[in-house]
Amino acid sequence: MAGPSNTSRDFREARDAAGLSWVTSHVFRKTCATILDEAGLTTRAVADQLGHAKPSMTQDVYMGRKIANPHAAAALEAAAVTRAAE
Repeated sequence: MAGPSNTSRDFREARDAAGLSWVTSHVFRKTCATILDEAGLTTRAVADQLGHAKPSMTQDVYMGRKIANPHAAAALEAAAVTRAAE
């Protein structure tokens, strides 16, 4: 059975041979979190997949910020127009 140091060495050799020395295990974890987030899984489900006890850690480190909600922008714009007209 391969131990952690053997697995790390094999991974390093494979990524270097492919010219992908910038790829780390964190890159794979981030990619996994992004795919699951984009698929609509909850933060808790993503945290469970990554083995995190706290979903907040998953959200803070592995999941990107969402694009601003267009409904919020429209509501703020409507409020500004209404107040400007008063």
